[in-house]
Amino acid sequence: MKVELVSIGDELLIGQTINTNASWIGGELAKRGLLVHFSSTIMDLEDDIIQAVENGLNRSDVLILTGGLGPTKDDITKKTLCKYFKTNLIVDNEVLQRVQSFFESRGKEMLEVNVQQAALPESAIILANLVGTASGMWFEKDGKVVISLPGVPYEMKHILLKEGFPRLLKKFSVSEMYSKTIYLQGIGEAFLADKFKELENDLFSKGIKLAYLPSTGMLRLRFNGAKSNEVIREINQAIQQIKEEVPIHFYSEENKSLSEIVGEELVKQDATLATVESCTGGAIASEIVRIPGSSAFFQGSIVSYNERVKEQLVRVEREIIEEFGVVSQEVAVEMARRGKELLNVDFCISTTGIAGPDSDEINKVGLIWIGIATNKRTFAKRFHFGNNRERNIQSAVLTALNLLRCELFKINS
Repeated sequence: MKVELVSIGDELLIGQTINTNASWIGGELAKRGLLVHFSSTIMDLEDDIIQAVENGLNRSDVLILTGGLGPTKDDITKKTLCKYFKTNLIVDNEVLQRVQSFFESRGKEMLEVNVQQAALPESAIILANLVGTASGMWFEKDGKVVISLPGVPYEMKHILLKEGFPRLLKKFSVSEMYSKTIYLQGIGEAFLADKFKELENDLFSKGIKLAYLPSTGMLRLRFNGAKSNEVIREINQAIQQIKEEVPIHFYSEENKSLSEIVGEELVKQDATLATVESCTGGAIASEIVRIPGSSAFFQGSIVSYNERVKEQLVRVEREIIEEFGVVSQEVAVEMARRGKELLNVDFCISTTGIAGPDSDEINKVGLIWIGIATNKRTFAKRFHFGNNRERNIQSAVLTALNLLRCELFKINS
C-alpha cells in the first residue's frame, strides 16, 4: 500500500515556512505500518492542486494534502477539490455551530469568511477539527482515499490522530510495524555500513530494513520490519552486536542525548564536572545545562577564548603556549588539568582549536583538540571536523561529551 503526501502553500516553496508537517505525518504513518512513497510541495494554484491529485491517485492508494483550507481568498484547496470530485459546497450546520462556539469562547467577532469555513463538499466525510475552524475532508474514489487537512500543525495533528489515522487503519489491512533506532557518535555511515554489511544483508533477507540517518556529529541507525516476535528478537540481537563491536561510538537506544547520559552517570557516581572552553565558546556548558537537574553535577565553565585568559585565568604557562602553540595537545591537557584544579571537580573537559572560517598560519580550519581530566589521568585527542564553523562547534560538543561518556563507563577510547 502506497501513501503520498502533498503540501500546499507558496510559503513553503519560498522558504518562509519550514515544512514540519510532512516529517511528522511520515513518522506517524510509519509507526502504524503505512509508508510514504511520494512527497511533493506545490503552490496554491488550482491547476497544480488538480494535477497533484491526478498524479497521486494514479500511483498511490492514499493521498494526504495539507494546507490551503483557511478563510482567506488564497486558500483554494476546498473549492478545487469540489471541482475535481464534481460536488458542491453545502453549509454543515454542526460545523457552523462549532465554528461559532470557537469564536464566542475567545470573545472574537465571527466574520462572513469564517462562516464560509462551514461550507464543505457534499460528497466528503467531514473530519472534525476541535482545536480550530478548518475541517478536514475525506474523499473516496475507486477504492482510494484523499484526505485534505489544514496546514496549521496542531490542527492537522489533532484531526489525523482523532479521525484520520483510525479511519485509515479501519479501511486498509495494514501490518503493524516494529521500529527501533540506535544512536552513535563519531562514526560515518559509510564506515558503519561497510563494517556491518553482512549483518545488514542477513537482516534484509528476514524482512528487516536499515536506514542510516546522519546529522552533524552523530548518526542514527533505524531498524524497521513487520512486527513479530522473530523480528523483534533479530533486531535486538543486531543492536547488541553493534553495541559490542563499536562501544566507543554506540551511546543510546532510548533517544537520550549524550548530555543526558553523561549527566545521569555523573549523578550515579556522585561526581562533578566543569569545562574550560576556547573554540567552542561555552557550547559544551550550554548543552550540559540544557538538561534539567544539571546543577547536581555541573559546577561551571571558563570560556578562555584568547591566550591572555588562558594564561591569567586558567593558568596555562606561557612557556607551553610558546613552545607548542595555543592549538595543541599540550595546551588542551593543561586547560583540562588546571580547570579540574581551579573548579575543584572530578572531571573537566577542555577545547582548543580552529572553528573557522579562517585558518591560522599553522593549523587548518576544523582542527580541534579536546582534553579530558579525571581523578586518574589527563589526556587530549586531536580531531578534524571540516570547514563549516557551526558544524565544527557542534561536532566538538558531541565528541567531547562522548569522550567523557567513555571515561565514565570505562570504555577504552
